[in-house]
Amino acid sequence: MTNDNSMTRRQFVAQTAAAVALSGSGAPGQAHAAPLKETLLALTATQAARALRRGEISAESYASALLAQCKRGASLNAFITLRRDRVLEAARACDRKRTAGAKLGPLHGLPIPIKDSVNTKDLPTTAGTPALRNFQPSEDAPLVRALREAGAIVLGKTNLHELSYGYTSNNHAFGAIHNPYDTTCIPGGSSGGTAAAIAYHMAPLGVAEDTEGSIRVPAALCGLAGFRPTTGRYPTHACAPISPLFDQVGPHARSVADLLLFDAALGGGQATASTKLMKGVRLGVIRSFWFSGLDAETERVTNAALARLTAVGVELVEGELPELKRLIELTTDPVQNHDVKPSLTRYLAEFHSGVTFEQLLAQSSPDVRKMIEPAVTPGSHDFVPDSQYDEIVRVHLPALRTMYRDYFARSGVAAIVFPATMLPAPKIGEEDMEVEVRGRRMPLDEAMARNIAPGSTAGLPGLVLPAGLTTSGLPVALEFDGPSGADRKMLELGLALEAALGKLPPPPGALAPTAAQSAAS
Repeated sequence: MTNDNSMTRRQFVAQTAAAVALSGSGAPGQAHAAPLKETLLALTATQAARALRRGEISAESYASALLAQCKRGASLNAFITLRRDRVLEAARACDRKRTAGAKLGPLHGLPIPIKDSVNTKDLPTTAGTPALRNFQPSEDAPLVRALREAGAIVLGKTNLHELSYGYTSNNHAFGAIHNPYDTTCIPGGSSGGTAAAIAYHMAPLGVAEDTEGSIRVPAALCGLAGFRPTTGRYPTHACAPISPLFDQVGPHARSVADLLLFDAALGGGQATASTKLMKGVRLGVIRSFWFSGLDAETERVTNAALARLTAVGVELVEGELPELKRLIELTTDPVQNHDVKPSLTRYLAEFHSGVTFEQLLAQSSPDVRKMIEPAVTPGSHDFVPDSQYDEIVRVHLPALRTMYRDYFARSGVAAIVFPATMLPAPKIGEEDMEVEVRGRRMPLDEAMARNIAPGSTAGLPGLVLPAGLTTSGLPVALEFDGPSGADRKMLELGLALEAALGKLPPPPGALAPTAAQSAAS
C-alpha cells in the first residue's frame, strides 16, 4: 500500500509509531517535532481515516496530535468551544469499537471541526453572537448526526463572522480570527474559523456554511479546497439561517480527495475517483464580469494558473452572460434581506433558544446590527416587501437559473472558471472602510462577494482551489462553478484540476520545524 504522499506502508507505520509516542508524551514543546510533522498533522482526511480503520494509528493518539496543534495555534482564535476531554473520550470509544471488531464508518475516529452555526447536542451553538452564548441545542443538526454515524468525532465549534453576516470573521463578540498565512490579515468569512483550523493543520477536514460565499471566500483566502454543493445536496436544517433559498453547508479541506470523502460519507457514494485527463476539458471564461478590475497580484496569479491549465490540455472557452449583473442585483441581496428575520425567528423558536429575534438583534455587535436593521425595518432602503420577494422567486431567480442552464448547454463547458475574490486577504480592521482595487475604491464586501455571489444565488456547485501565492505570501484561488446537480462530476474534475494547479506550501510555522531545525535533525 502507498498513501497519497508516496510513502510505503512500512515507512508510514514506522514514522506514525514515532509520532504516536511523541504525541502521547504530552510535552507541549514537542508538538512540532519532525516525526509528528511528517505523519499525523500532514495526513489528509482520506489517509487518516484509512489508517484509523486499519488500526495503524489509534484514534486517541491522532486526536491528541490534533489537539496539541490546536493549542499551538490558539492565537489564531479559530475555535469558540473546544473541550479536550470530550474529544479524547470520544476517540477512546472509537478505539474500543475497532478493537471489538464492530463495523466502522468511512470517517471512523476522524476529528472534524464544526462551524458554530450548526447545532450540536453536546456543545453550545452560539452563531458567534452574544445572545446565544449559552444556547445548548438538545439535538444534533442532521448533518452532524450523519457525520457521527459515519464515525466522525466533533473536534470543536469554530469561530465565525457574527451570525454569518460578513466576509472578514472579525467577530466583535468572540474576537477576530487570524489568517494562518499572515496573522495580521482576515481569513475570510463567514466560516473563517473552520478555514483557519484546516489551513493550520488542526484537522484535515471541517464543516463550513455558505449563503453568499461563506465556504468559498475563507477557502480562497486560506489556501484551501472548499466545496459549496448544489443547494440542497447536504441537509441544512438546524443551522442558524439567513435564507432557506441560499443556505448550504459544505466542507473545507486541504485536498479534493477529502471533499470526495465528505460527499461520499453524507451521500453514500464512492469516496474515491480516478483522476481525469485534462486534455479536451472545456472551461468557460466570462471576462467582462469575473475578470474586470482585479487586484494586480490576483490577476497575475490567476493568469499563471490558467496558463498551467492550458498547458495540460484545458480549452478556455470565451463567452458572455450579458444578463448576469442585472439578475444578481435583483436577487442576491434582496432575498437575504427579506428572509433573515423570518428564518432566524423560526430557528430560535424551533430549537428553544429562549431568545427572540428582537433580543438577538439588540444584543448583537454594532457592526452586524448596522447591516441587519435596515433589512428588517419597513420603509428602509434594504427592506424587501412580500410583493417584491414574490416577484423575485417567481421571475428573477428562475431567469437566472435558466440563463446558466442555457449557457452550459450551449457552450459545452464542464465549468466556468474565475478568480474567487477580487483581491487577496486584506488586513484585519479594513472592513470598516473602503478598499482600493486597481485605483477604484469599493466596500470590502463588494471585493469579496462580486465573483462569488452568482453561483450560490443560482444554487450551483462551486469548487474553490488554490491558484498560487502573491509576492507577499497570501493565497489566491480559482473557483469552478458547474451545472446544477453536477456535484460528483465537479469533484472528479477537481482531482485533475488540483493536480495541474499544484498545492500551496503550508502556512508559516504550521508544520514546524524550521529549515534550520530540519537540517539539525
